[in-house]
Amino acid sequence: MQVILGGGGAIGTELAKALKTYNTTIRIVSRTPKKVNEEDAIFAADLTDETAVNKAVEGADVVYLVAGLPYKLKVWQTQWPQIVRNVIRACEQQKAKLVFFDNIYLYGQESIGHLTEDAPVDPPSKKGKVRAQIAQLIFEEVKAGRLTAMIVRAADFYGPGINTSVLQETVYKNFRKGKAAFWMGDRSKIHSFTYTPDAARATALLGNTPDAYNQVWHLPTSDEKFTGNDWIDLFAQMMKVKRKAVTVSKPMVRLMGLFNPLMKEMVEMMYQNNRDYFFDSTKFKKRFPHFKTTSYENGTKEILAAE
Repeated sequence: MQVILGGGGAIGTELAKALKTYNTTIRIVSRTPKKVNEEDAIFAADLTDETAVNKAVEGADVVYLVAGLPYKLKVWQTQWPQIVRNVIRACEQQKAKLVFFDNIYLYGQESIGHLTEDAPVDPPSKKGKVRAQIAQLIFEEVKAGRLTAMIVRAADFYGPGINTSVLQETVYKNFRKGKAAFWMGDRSKIHSFTYTPDAARATALLGNTPDAYNQVWHLPTSDEKFTGNDWIDLFAQMMKVKRKAVTVSKPMVRLMGLFNPLMKEMVEMMYQNNRDYFFDSTKFKKRFPHFKTTSYENGTKEILAAE
Protein backbone atom coordinates (compact mmCIF):
# COMPACT_ATOMS: atom_id res chain seq x y z
CA MET A 1 0.00 0.00 0.00
CA GLN A 2 1.12 3.56 -0.71
CA VAL A 3 0.01 6.51 1.42
CA ILE A 4 -0.37 10.15 0.38
CA LEU A 5 -0.06 12.57 3.29
CA GLY A 6 -1.63 15.80 2.15
CA GLY A 7 -4.10 14.44 -0.37
CA GLY A 8 -6.40 16.90 -2.06
CA GLY A 9 -3.86 19.61 -2.79
CA ALA A 10 -2.26 20.67 -6.06
CA ILE A 11 0.13 17.70 -6.01
CA GLY A 12 -1.79 15.17 -3.90
CA THR A 13 -4.74 14.87 -6.25
CA GLU A 14 -2.58 14.41 -9.35
CA LEU A 15 -0.34 11.97 -7.45
CA ALA A 16 -3.29 9.76 -6.58
CA LYS A 17 -4.16 9.56 -10.28
CA ALA A 18 -0.56 8.80 -11.24
CA LEU A 19 -0.10 6.03 -8.68
CA LYS A 20 -2.86 3.97 -10.29
CA THR A 21 -0.33 3.15 -13.01
CA TYR A 22 1.45 1.00 -10.47
CA ASN A 23 -1.69 -0.99 -9.52
CA THR A 24 -1.23 -0.23 -5.86
CA THR A 25 -3.65 0.32 -3.03
CA ILE A 26 -3.74 4.03 -2.21
CA ARG A 27 -4.66 5.66 1.09
CA ILE A 28 -5.32 9.41 1.00
CA VAL A 29 -4.71 11.25 4.26
CA SER A 30 -5.67 14.81 5.16
CA ARG A 31 -7.90 16.65 7.62
CA THR A 32 -10.86 16.17 5.26
CA PRO A 33 -9.80 13.49 2.78
CA LYS A 34 -11.69 12.69 -0.42
CA LYS A 35 -11.26 9.85 -2.86
CA VAL A 36 -9.63 10.59 -6.20
CA ASN A 37 -9.92 7.08 -7.61
CA GLU A 38 -12.94 4.93 -6.80
CA GLU A 39 -10.79 2.32 -5.03
CA ASP A 40 -8.92 4.77 -2.80
CA ALA A 41 -9.02 4.43 0.96
CA ILE A 42 -9.32 7.64 2.98
CA PHE A 43 -8.09 8.49 6.46
CA ALA A 44 -8.69 11.73 8.36
CA ALA A 45 -5.67 12.91 10.34
CA ASP A 46 -3.89 16.01 11.59
CA LEU A 47 -0.22 15.57 10.63
CA THR A 48 0.92 17.46 13.73
CA ASP A 49 -0.55 14.62 15.82
CA GLU A 50 2.06 11.86 16.15
CA THR A 51 -0.46 9.16 17.09
CA ALA A 52 -2.69 10.03 14.14
CA VAL A 53 0.26 9.92 11.73
CA ASN A 54 1.32 6.49 13.05
CA LYS A 55 -2.17 5.15 12.37
CA ALA A 56 -2.33 6.84 8.98
CA VAL A 57 0.76 5.07 7.65
CA GLU A 58 0.08 1.62 9.11
CA GLY A 59 0.80 -1.04 6.52
CA ALA A 60 2.43 1.39 4.08
CA ASP A 61 5.27 0.45 1.76
CA VAL A 62 5.80 4.01 0.51
CA VAL A 63 4.69 7.27 2.13
CA TYR A 64 4.47 10.49 0.10
CA LEU A 65 4.55 13.69 2.15
CA VAL A 66 3.07 16.30 -0.20
CA ALA A 67 1.18 18.41 2.33
CA GLY A 68 1.05 22.16 2.15
CA LEU A 69 0.79 24.59 5.06
CA PRO A 70 -0.55 28.15 5.18
CA TYR A 71 2.04 30.55 3.77
CA LYS A 72 2.92 32.01 7.17
CA LEU A 73 6.41 31.97 8.64
CA LYS A 74 5.30 31.25 12.21
CA VAL A 75 3.19 28.31 11.05
CA TRP A 76 6.12 26.93 9.05
CA GLN A 77 8.55 27.33 11.94
CA THR A 78 6.34 25.49 14.40
CA GLN A 79 4.52 22.91 12.29
CA TRP A 80 6.92 21.77 9.56
CA PRO A 81 9.61 20.30 11.87
CA GLN A 82 6.90 18.68 13.99
CA ILE A 83 5.18 17.11 10.98
CA VAL A 84 8.42 15.83 9.45
CA ARG A 85 9.53 14.30 12.75
CA ASN A 86 6.16 12.59 13.12
CA VAL A 87 6.34 11.19 9.59
CA ILE A 88 9.95 10.03 9.97
CA ARG A 89 9.15 8.17 13.20
CA ALA A 90 6.07 6.56 11.65
CA CYS A 91 7.98 5.47 8.53
CA GLU A 92 10.77 3.99 10.62
CA GLN A 93 8.27 2.12 12.77
CA GLN A 94 6.43 0.77 9.71
CA LYS A 95 9.65 0.23 7.72
CA ALA A 96 8.09 2.34 4.96
CA LYS A 97 10.01 4.40 2.43
CA LEU A 98 9.50 8.17 2.47
CA VAL A 99 9.17 10.53 -0.50
CA PHE A 100 9.16 14.18 0.57
CA PHE A 101 7.93 16.81 -1.89
CA ASP A 102 9.97 19.98 -1.41
CA ASN A 103 10.62 23.38 -2.99
CA ILE A 104 13.83 25.27 -3.76
CA TYR A 105 13.86 27.71 -0.84
CA LEU A 106 16.89 26.13 0.88
CA TYR A 107 19.26 26.88 -2.01
CA GLY A 108 21.52 29.93 -1.93
CA GLN A 109 20.40 32.93 -3.96
CA GLU A 110 23.58 32.85 -6.06
CA SER A 111 22.39 29.47 -7.42
CA ILE A 112 18.95 30.63 -8.53
CA GLY A 113 20.10 31.34 -12.07
CA HIS A 114 20.82 27.64 -12.68
CA LEU A 115 19.46 25.31 -10.02
CA THR A 116 20.68 21.72 -9.88
CA GLU A 117 20.52 19.12 -7.12
CA ASP A 118 24.11 20.03 -6.22
CA ALA A 119 23.35 23.70 -5.50
CA PRO A 120 24.70 24.75 -2.08
CA VAL A 121 22.30 24.79 0.86
CA ASP A 122 22.47 28.44 1.96
CA PRO A 123 18.93 29.77 2.45
CA PRO A 124 18.66 33.57 2.34
CA SER A 125 15.15 33.60 3.83
CA LYS A 126 13.59 32.50 7.10
CA LYS A 127 11.24 30.16 5.23
CA GLY A 128 14.25 28.72 3.43
CA LYS A 129 15.92 28.02 6.77
CA VAL A 130 12.86 25.95 7.75
CA ARG A 131 13.16 23.92 4.54
CA ALA A 132 16.87 23.35 5.20
CA GLN A 133 16.11 22.18 8.72
CA ILE A 134 13.58 19.57 7.65
CA ALA A 135 15.74 18.31 4.78
CA GLN A 136 18.53 17.82 7.31
CA LEU A 137 16.17 15.88 9.60
CA ILE A 138 15.40 13.46 6.78
CA PHE A 139 18.94 12.88 5.58
CA GLU A 140 20.33 12.49 9.11
CA GLU A 141 18.04 9.47 9.47
CA VAL A 142 19.04 8.19 6.02
CA LYS A 143 22.73 8.53 6.88
CA ALA A 144 22.16 6.67 10.15
CA GLY A 145 20.55 3.81 8.24
CA ARG A 146 17.21 4.12 9.99
CA LEU A 147 15.24 5.49 7.03
CA THR A 148 15.01 4.99 3.28
CA ALA A 149 13.90 8.29 1.76
CA MET A 150 14.22 10.74 -1.09
CA ILE A 151 13.49 14.42 -1.51
CA VAL A 152 11.91 15.55 -4.77
CA ARG A 153 11.88 19.25 -5.60
CA ALA A 154 9.87 21.38 -7.96
CA ALA A 155 10.16 24.95 -9.13
CA ASP A 156 7.21 27.29 -8.62
CA PHE A 157 4.34 25.41 -10.18
CA TYR A 158 1.36 25.83 -12.48
CA GLY A 159 -1.32 23.43 -13.69
CA PRO A 160 -4.99 22.80 -14.43
CA GLY A 161 -7.57 23.61 -11.80
CA ILE A 162 -5.26 24.77 -9.01
CA ASN A 163 -5.54 27.99 -7.00
CA THR A 164 -2.12 28.09 -5.34
CA SER A 165 -0.03 29.04 -8.38
CA VAL A 166 1.28 32.59 -8.26
CA LEU A 167 1.56 32.55 -12.06
CA GLN A 168 -2.09 31.69 -12.51
CA GLU A 169 -3.35 33.98 -9.77
CA THR A 170 -1.49 37.06 -11.03
CA VAL A 171 -1.48 36.54 -14.80
CA TYR A 172 -4.15 34.10 -15.96
CA LYS A 173 -6.89 35.08 -13.49
CA ASN A 174 -6.25 38.79 -13.95
CA PHE A 175 -6.58 38.43 -17.73
CA ARG A 176 -9.74 36.42 -17.22
CA LYS A 177 -11.20 39.31 -15.18
CA GLY A 178 -10.23 41.84 -17.86
CA LYS A 179 -7.45 43.25 -15.71
CA ALA A 180 -3.75 43.77 -16.33
CA ALA A 181 -1.42 40.91 -15.45
CA PHE A 182 0.70 41.45 -12.35
CA TRP A 183 4.30 40.28 -12.36
CA MET A 184 6.23 40.11 -9.13
CA GLY A 185 9.76 41.41 -9.72
CA ASP A 186 11.72 41.86 -12.95
CA ARG A 187 9.71 40.78 -16.01
CA SER A 188 12.87 40.52 -18.13
CA LYS A 189 14.28 37.68 -16.00
CA ILE A 190 13.87 33.95 -16.71
CA HIS A 191 11.45 32.10 -14.42
CA SER A 192 10.90 28.35 -14.61
CA PHE A 193 7.59 26.75 -13.63
CA THR A 194 6.94 23.04 -13.05
CA TYR A 195 3.72 21.61 -14.48
CA THR A 196 1.83 19.87 -11.65
CA PRO A 197 0.69 16.74 -13.57
CA ASP A 198 4.32 16.20 -14.69
CA ALA A 199 5.52 16.64 -11.11
CA ALA A 200 2.98 14.11 -9.82
CA ARG A 201 3.71 11.51 -12.52
CA ALA A 202 7.43 11.83 -11.88
CA THR A 203 6.97 11.58 -8.11
CA ALA A 204 4.99 8.37 -8.55
CA LEU A 205 7.66 6.99 -10.89
CA LEU A 206 10.48 7.84 -8.49
CA GLY A 207 8.61 6.41 -5.52
CA ASN A 208 8.31 3.11 -7.37
CA THR A 209 11.96 3.03 -8.51
CA PRO A 210 14.02 1.29 -5.79
CA ASP A 211 17.39 2.72 -6.79
CA ALA A 212 16.06 6.30 -6.77
CA TYR A 213 16.07 6.54 -2.98
CA ASN A 214 18.45 8.25 -0.55
CA GLN A 215 19.08 11.21 -2.83
CA VAL A 216 17.54 14.44 -4.15
CA TRP A 217 15.72 14.71 -7.48
CA HIS A 218 14.59 17.77 -9.40
CA LEU A 219 11.25 16.96 -10.96
CA PRO A 220 10.94 17.27 -14.75
CA THR A 221 10.47 20.86 -15.84
CA SER A 222 10.61 22.39 -19.30
CA ASP A 223 14.05 23.58 -20.41
CA GLU A 224 12.46 26.58 -22.13
CA LYS A 225 13.89 29.82 -20.79
CA PHE A 226 10.75 31.91 -20.48
CA THR A 227 10.96 35.38 -18.97
CA GLY A 228 8.10 37.07 -17.18
CA ASN A 229 7.31 38.89 -20.42
CA ASP A 230 7.22 35.58 -22.30
CA TRP A 231 4.72 34.15 -19.80
CA ILE A 232 2.51 37.21 -20.05
CA ASP A 233 2.68 37.09 -23.86
CA LEU A 234 1.80 33.38 -23.92
CA PHE A 235 -1.28 33.72 -21.73
CA ALA A 236 -2.48 36.81 -23.60
CA GLN A 237 -2.05 35.03 -26.93
CA MET A 238 -3.76 31.82 -25.80
CA MET A 239 -6.63 33.69 -24.16
CA LYS A 240 -6.94 36.12 -27.09
CA VAL A 241 -6.89 39.14 -24.79
CA LYS A 242 -5.06 42.44 -24.93
CA ARG A 243 -1.61 42.20 -23.39
CA LYS A 244 -1.58 44.49 -20.35
CA ALA A 245 0.91 44.08 -17.52
CA VAL A 246 2.02 45.79 -14.33
CA THR A 247 5.36 45.17 -12.62
CA VAL A 248 5.17 44.80 -8.84
CA SER A 249 8.53 45.78 -7.29
CA LYS A 250 9.84 44.75 -3.88
CA PRO A 251 9.06 48.17 -2.34
CA MET A 252 5.52 47.86 -3.69
CA VAL A 253 5.19 44.36 -2.21
CA ARG A 254 6.45 45.69 1.12
CA LEU A 255 3.87 48.49 1.02
CA MET A 256 1.08 46.09 0.05
CA GLY A 257 2.15 43.91 2.97
CA LEU A 258 0.90 46.58 5.37
CA PHE A 259 -2.62 45.68 4.29
CA ASN A 260 -2.29 42.17 2.85
CA PRO A 261 -0.83 39.36 5.03
CA LEU A 262 0.16 37.26 2.00
CA MET A 263 2.13 40.14 0.47
CA LYS A 264 3.90 40.62 3.80
CA GLU A 265 5.05 37.00 3.61
CA MET A 266 6.28 37.47 0.03
CA VAL A 267 8.77 40.25 0.77
CA GLU A 268 11.64 37.98 1.87
CA MET A 269 11.15 35.78 -1.21
CA MET A 270 11.48 38.56 -3.78
CA TYR A 271 15.13 37.65 -4.40
CA GLN A 272 13.73 34.80 -6.53
CA ASN A 273 11.90 37.26 -8.78
CA ASN A 274 14.59 39.86 -9.36
CA ARG A 275 17.12 37.55 -11.02
CA ASP A 276 17.03 34.65 -13.48
CA TYR A 277 15.40 31.57 -11.93
CA PHE A 278 16.14 28.50 -14.01
CA PHE A 279 15.33 25.04 -12.70
CA ASP A 280 17.46 22.24 -14.16
CA SER A 281 15.99 18.70 -14.13
CA THR A 282 18.68 17.09 -16.31
CA LYS A 283 19.41 14.38 -13.74
CA PHE A 284 15.82 13.09 -13.94
CA LYS A 285 15.67 13.35 -17.73
CA LYS A 286 18.86 11.34 -18.14
CA ARG A 287 17.64 8.66 -15.74
CA PHE A 288 14.16 8.47 -17.34
CA PRO A 289 14.70 9.47 -21.00
CA HIS A 290 11.26 8.30 -22.12
CA PHE A 291 9.39 10.58 -19.70
CA LYS A 292 7.61 13.33 -21.66
CA THR A 293 7.85 16.76 -20.08
CA THR A 294 5.04 19.17 -20.96
CA SER A 295 5.99 22.30 -22.89
CA TYR A 296 4.90 25.66 -21.54
CA GLU A 297 2.56 26.16 -24.49
CA ASN A 298 0.84 22.81 -23.96
CA GLY A 299 0.66 23.34 -20.20
CA THR A 300 -1.04 26.69 -20.75
CA LYS A 301 -3.49 25.07 -23.17
CA GLU A 302 -4.40 22.48 -20.54
CA ILE A 303 -5.03 25.19 -17.95
CA LEU A 304 -7.43 26.97 -20.29
CA ALA A 305 -9.14 23.71 -21.28
CA ALA A 306 -9.77 22.85 -17.61
CA GLU A 307 -11.93 25.92 -17.03
